[in-house]
Amino acid sequence: MKLAELLGATLDELNGRETELKREMFNLRFQQAVGGSLENPMRIRNVKKEIARIKTVVQQRKAEG
Repeated sequence: MKLAELLGATLDELNGRETELKREMFNLRFQQAVGGSLENPMRIRNVKKEIARIKTVVQQRKAEG
């Protein structure tokens, strides 16, 4: 998701997306540990960054009130 999409989303949507990404991160790490190779190893890095973006937007919203 782009930053503009994150800023336009509701808190429930952001929390849902974060949950999906965490599940995907678990699956990617599991595949890497069991199989040793991933189709796209950069996906782990991208998922981490997207989770961080979502957490940042959520935290900003909480600080605003």
